[in-house]
Amino acid sequence: MSGGQIDSVMQEDRKFPPTADFQAAAKIGSFAAYESLYEESIRDPEKFWGELARKDLHWFKPFNKVLDWQPPFAKWFVGGTTNVSYNCLDAHLNSWRKNKAAFIWEGEPGEQRTITYAQLHREVCKFANSLKSLGLKPGDVATIYMPMVPELAIAMLACARIGVVHSVVFGGFSAEAIADRNNDAKAKVVITADGGWRRGKLLELKATVDTALAKSPTVQNCVVFQRAKNNVAMKDGRDHWWHDITAKASADCPAEQLDSEHPLFILYTSGSTGKPKGIRHTTAGYNLFVKKTFEWVFDYRDDDIFWCTADCGWVTGHSYIVYGPLSAGATTVMYEGAPNWPEEDRFWDIIERHRVTILYTAPTAIRAFIKWGDHHVDKHDLSSLRLLGTVGEGINPEAWMWYHRKIGGERCPIVDTWWQTETGGIMMSPLPGAIATKPGSCTKPMPGVVPVLLDEQLQPVGPNQGGMLCIAKPWPGMLRGLWGDDDRYVQQYWTKVPGNYLTGDNSRVDNDGYYWIMGRIDDVINVSGHRLSTIEVESALVSHPNVAEAAAVGRPDELKGQSVVVFVTLKSGEANDALKTAMKQHVRKEIGALAVPDDIRFTGSLPKTRSGKIMRRLLRDIAAGKESVQDTSTLEDYSVLAKLRGDEE
Repeated sequence: MSGGQIDSVMQEDRKFPPTADFQAAAKIGSFAAYESLYEESIRDPEKFWGELARKDLHWFKPFNKVLDWQPPFAKWFVGGTTNVSYNCLDAHLNSWRKNKAAFIWEGEPGEQRTITYAQLHREVCKFANSLKSLGLKPGDVATIYMPMVPELAIAMLACARIGVVHSVVFGGFSAEAIADRNNDAKAKVVITADGGWRRGKLLELKATVDTALAKSPTVQNCVVFQRAKNNVAMKDGRDHWWHDITAKASADCPAEQLDSEHPLFILYTSGSTGKPKGIRHTTAGYNLFVKKTFEWVFDYRDDDIFWCTADCGWVTGHSYIVYGPLSAGATTVMYEGAPNWPEEDRFWDIIERHRVTILYTAPTAIRAFIKWGDHHVDKHDLSSLRLLGTVGEGINPEAWMWYHRKIGGERCPIVDTWWQTETGGIMMSPLPGAIATKPGSCTKPMPGVVPVLLDEQLQPVGPNQGGMLCIAKPWPGMLRGLWGDDDRYVQQYWTKVPGNYLTGDNSRVDNDGYYWIMGRIDDVINVSGHRLSTIEVESALVSHPNVAEAAAVGRPDELKGQSVVVFVTLKSGEANDALKTAMKQHVRKEIGALAVPDDIRFTGSLPKTRSGKIMRRLLRDIAAGKESVQDTSTLEDYSVLAKLRGDEE
């Protein structure tokens, strides 16, 4: 309690070692093998990463220095030149993978396409030449605003091929959000589509872009992919159909020889100040880190069918749909639409038909599947699955157990991955053949990742005490700054804990050295001098049989400092005072009187980002009865906020 530590009140003792069969076939098949790899990476990180970079990436010109670290600015593989598009495509063309499927795509209405590495290479080269014909040069910025179609990945890889920096904006953002990002990045081109499909509805993407372009003075051209064949306005001189400009383009486009630190992409993430932050990632270090973490965490094998259910508008899609899997020569499923269209069994249907072996999805989706009912799962044969993963936020133990039993048939290890837009790739996760899992724990750090937990006085915390999660050493996938704003980069991530990267998350380590993420630093609730983690309160509530989802926040309280307010969505039962009382008793039994909510509010849905994270900062304002001034550009459904505010009045 003292010194700014966070009190951990959650007990979770279940442990699931990998099966003997899984271990026997795994690339890293024992805890000793993991420890040896990790120790090697920490003992001499430059030797470790340098050897991997030489072996795993293609270099036009070799690097002469592994790391130049001028805190907080890092340069990796200094002096070397490479190209991410080359490492994803050309590197496979002289092997049997040339005719292997790179993407298996399924549109929401049901169309299917399979694209081999050779076909993908051809399409990327043609589109790269099309961008060159519009005058784009290395260092220029392209905004990409598209549905989940293969052309989204083709556009990303084409930009990477010619050194154009891409800024992918999720295809559900408003015109205002696109214009803000265009202007911050000084984008020269927008790549979009006429429309896309979501829950059976047509999204009018081009119309949204047209509104954004009226406020985007740096954008000179707009390329439009014909997906939905809806009627769209095309402005002469500015707008170009994808099929028209690629029809004339050559399929020969040698990859640019780019400096290891050439910017690869900007990805905007919501900021608490209302101004989005442009996270900047560069070429070689990012490429190596996502390739190796993909291979380690998913125990990747050549016959795997990998499905990451994220959108390429998020970092998960960048790292584990496009750049990580393609660098490793993997086959990836890409799906355009919603998990509940036309029915709530769409995911299980896709897994059965495509014989998916690895599923990587978000806890918020898993909780939705639980709410929708087991009968949707029972209709399908999921026996092809051998490994499950979670990403996006901490997973509560009960959702983990359902995933383990119902989707994994108690045979598939679960890799619960912790990482961020800023980190580029996975930072902590079980290696499935080496590390026994615990429901709700991301277990151990990746090779080369050195986590430290500190209290508010910057002192290390002991076992089972929560503290601020920091990373003590640079790693190849780390962000290189914020686009055009080095001061904000230093201030936000490096000032509070000098010499360490401040993740913004709290965590604890148990007696086995396993890490447990406890939510964002500003998601701690201070009750009568005890600092409670929101995730632990929420996990206790979600283990109640009637609860589908819960979000806990603190509200100012004259007596206790803060009181606990919980917003709950139900999967069954009546929203009444008797159920509130039963829930409070349940929390008391699970984690003690200290964490019992003062106020439980029932709601049909919670405010979430479009990637599925609960926006607790908005709920804090609602709980306190004040008008929010937070950045809401990433909010998925604005009507949720209006309904919650209605409850407030």
